[in-house]
Amino acid sequence: MVELEQASCCGVVQSPSVEDALRTIYVRAGRGEQIRTSALAQHLNVTPPSASAMLKRLAAHGLVDRGPDHQIALTAHGADHARDVVRRHRLLETFLAMVLGLTWDEVHVEADLLEHAVSDRLLARIDEYLKHPARDPHGDPIPRPGTQHEESWSTPLASAPVGCRFLVERVFDDDGAALRYLAKLGIHPGVTVQLTKRQPFGGPLWIRVDDDREHALGEQLLGLVHGRVTS
Repeated sequence: MVELEQASCCGVVQSPSVEDALRTIYVRAGRGEQIRTSALAQHLNVTPPSASAMLKRLAAHGLVDRGPDHQIALTAHGADHARDVVRRHRLLETFLAMVLGLTWDEVHVEADLLEHAVSDRLLARIDEYLKHPARDPHGDPIPRPGTQHEESWSTPLASAPVGCRFLVERVFDDDGAALRYLAKLGIHPGVTVQLTKRQPFGGPLWIRVDDDREHALGEQLLGLVHGRVTS
């Protein structure tokens, strides 16, 4: 793939690989994950040496800091660039879902391709056409231009107490197959589920959807669903 390249205010070339790296660090750090070179390489589907070379470039331009334990963190300037990419990505996901009818498991990959090419002018028109949406199809907040949006996640479903009612607010969008399965169960932002029982020794959590259907969710799925206890 030919990368579209544009020099930024800090001198780094804003290529798709740079933007993907910044967005990945920003979102996953917001989820409380520790980002190191090997993890970033896995998330970006590149080799560790390629990820290491990328991080050296970003650090040289003041976009990331690399701690003594090799943990990676965005600088304030790096976070500004990352928020811009996140905004483009989530607005495009919303457009693809609301206007073109793509399902929530399809929009992530398509937006990942389009976010590197869309102009600021076109993005502003999309935002206006959609009436300035606050969240994308996965419940992720869409940063507003010029704001200091901080990426943070509410309570994970895995941490909610048995017997409570839980309002789903966000679902992590990195696994299309998981999103398709959750949609089949009726689990998406805006739905309220009830936690009925938890199997011992790391077993699944049973939840009731729409007050009549019960489903068992394992650790992998529980880690994707976030929201808040309502009762």
